[in-house]
Amino acid sequence: MPADPRQSLITAAHRMAAEGLNRGTAGNLSLRAKLDGVDGFYVTPTGMNYDSLQAEDIPFVKLADGSHVGRRLPSSEWRFHRDIYAARPETGAVLHAHSPFATSLACLRRDIPPFHYMIARFGGDTVRCSDYATFGTQALSDTALTALEGRKGCLLANHGMIVCGKDLGEALALGVELESLSEQFWRASQLGSPVLLDTEQMAEALARFATYGKQA
Repeated sequence: MPADPRQSLITAAHRMAAEGLNRGTAGNLSLRAKLDGVDGFYVTPTGMNYDSLQAEDIPFVKLADGSHVGRRLPSSEWRFHRDIYAARPETGAVLHAHSPFATSLACLRRDIPPFHYMIARFGGDTVRCSDYATFGTQALSDTALTALEGRKGCLLANHGMIVCGKDLGEALALGVELESLSEQFWRASQLGSPVLLDTEQMAEALARFATYGKQA
């Protein structure tokens, strides 16, 4: 990754589009950072196509009060990015997307049940769907935090997905995984009711995920 965190964010945003998570100006991505010793995060700007972004287009939002620094306005969803970082010190990057299958399930306002053990990658036996709230509002941030409790990802009712990673790489991987699971659940549901894993089976999967992806 480039040394400039803003360029790292742009590179990751391009990957969102390449992975099919985003189209046009939908969705947003942020990276926890410090600027002149101030805690905050860099976030993609509102209403700009990722292909046109330059480092100077990436605003910095202060964690303390939500004010921003830079020539562009931050994403309209900066509130839930700020609130996630404030509530979850382990989170280093937040990805929000309107990917097709996750958004389809979100429009049904359905949790994703334990139809596949990879659900455990998100920290529980379901991926929850939040209540509905208008985009860009504090109400949306509040309902997102509730749905994310104990989880690394959730669906936003009639909206899309959010995932939280330790860094941009993990956030992207979780976004791709959540969209894949959404598609698998959607397709399986066309043939009938998917057979769900029981509590014991999911508990075993969750225990195994405690060391998933951790190399010596």
